[in-house]
Amino acid sequence: MKLNCDVGESFAAWSMGCDEQIMPYLDMANIACGFHASDPDIMSRTVALAKAHRVSIGAHPGYADLQGFGRRSIAHTTAQITHLVLYQVGALQGICHLHQTRVDYIKPHGALYNDMMKDIQLYDAILKAAHILNLPLMILATQRSDYLQRAQHMNVELIHEGFADRRYDACGQLTPRSHTDAVIEDIEQFSLQASAIIGKQPFKSIDNKNIQLFADSLCLHGDNPSVQRYAQRLRQLIDDHQQ
Repeated sequence: MKLNCDVGESFAAWSMGCDEQIMPYLDMANIACGFHASDPDIMSRTVALAKAHRVSIGAHPGYADLQGFGRRSIAHTTAQITHLVLYQVGALQGICHLHQTRVDYIKPHGALYNDMMKDIQLYDAILKAAHILNLPLMILATQRSDYLQRAQHMNVELIHEGFADRRYDACGQLTPRSHTDAVIEDIEQFSLQASAIIGKQPFKSIDNKNIQLFADSLCLHGDNPSVQRYAQRLRQLIDDHQQ
């Protein structure tokens, strides 16, 4: 089990998250590519930070929505979605070349991620970009055979992701952030859900149904006010399970 986090989401003089404090706990860093957050200077600083801590670098492309932090869906054609992802990943690859490192995978951000998990054509458009770039794609841990088959057909490796700080519905989808209990803010409830996902054990959905996920990586959101404390707890839980 790997620990990943969305980082590099500051913009110019505006600061988001505490990347320097949490990077030592991470295995994978999902770095914003300038459309929902970040800018070239922030991208460069975050890549350098990830490299210094030997953390795998992932591109975190989103909709062109700085004001909405990429959490608003924007209509695109499938070709435009492919171009959107290629453009942003390419920008991060350029910054990585500067630091003599590389992008290891793609993880869409926010509404683009959610839309990918609901719209098979949008998913295909992102798969196409991942295939062109020969990069793995991170998606929500799911047993949907059509998603798995499409990735195999495109020869794209999937990284299945679980969330320790978000509530799920009974179908294994993330509860929309508009719901009052969508984000888990209690550290003990957070730990219980994380432990279940790490151990591939059932846990309760937001509607009190048992669900089970088979994830390769656990995500922690970098904009969580208690992210450093949560990162420490997740690192401990993952390390304890692997001993």
